[in-house]
Amino acid sequence: MDNVFDLCDCDICNKNAQRIPLIGDVAPEFVANTTNGKIKFPDDFAGKWVIFFSHPADFTPVCTTEFIAFQNNLNEFEKINTALLGLSVGGLSSHLGWFDAISRMQNGVNITFPLIDDLNKNIANLYGMIQSGVSDTHAVRAVFIIDPNGIIRTVLYYPASLGRNMSEIWRILVALQTSDAFSVSVPANWTPGDNVLTPAPATASALREHDKKSPWFMNYKKLDKKEIYERICKKNAETK
Repeated sequence: MDNVFDLCDCDICNKNAQRIPLIGDVAPEFVANTTNGKIKFPDDFAGKWVIFFSHPADFTPVCTTEFIAFQNNLNEFEKINTALLGLSVGGLSSHLGWFDAISRMQNGVNITFPLIDDLNKNIANLYGMIQSGVSDTHAVRAVFIIDPNGIIRTVLYYPASLGRNMSEIWRILVALQTSDAFSVSVPANWTPGDNVLTPAPATASALREHDKKSPWFMNYKKLDKKEIYERICKKNAETK
C-alpha cells in the first residue's frame, strides 16, 4: 500500500513547491527595482549585515508604524554595520505614494532605505514569504537577517496583526556579531554586558578546572559591553 504521506512528484506540484531559505543557506540572488534604484542582491550589500523584511501591502497601518520605527532606528543599525532592505507586494508608484503619506503624518519621517518593487511576487515567492494555499499576500510578513558573506543567520515570521520589535531585531544582530567575534553563545534574554556562554569542557583536565557552582555543561563568561562593541566594530571594519 502506498504511503498516504508521500508527496506528489508531478511537475505541477514540484513547480509550486517553493523551498523556504533556511538558516545557514546562501541568500537567494535577485535583481530588482527599488525606491532607491536598481539593486543586485546580495552583491550590492557585500560586507554588510542586512535586515531584509517584507510587508503584505502598501498603506497598511501596522506596516506604516514599522517603517517609521525602522527609519527612526536606522542610525543605530548602521552603527553595527547593518543595512535595511524592505519588500512590499506593490509597484514603485504605490511605494512612493506610501512614502509621501508617511512623510506627511504627524511624527512622520522620510524613508531613506530601499523598498523593492515586487508586484509580480517573484522575490516574495523566492524567499518563501507567501505561505502556500493563501488567497492574498497578507502572509507576507518575514524578516531575514543576512551576514556580510550573504549567509542567512536568522529567519522570523510575524502575523499581520503584530508589529515587529526593533529592540529585539537589534539584539539579535548584536548577539550574532558577538557570537562571531568571540566564539561564544548567548543565553535567554541576553543583552550586551550580560554573561555569555563558552563551550563545555572537552577534556578531563578542563572539566576539573570548571567552576563547580554551575553544571559542567554550563560555562559562563563575563563580557564587558564596551569590549563587545569595540570587537564587533573592528570585525565589521575588516569585512568592508
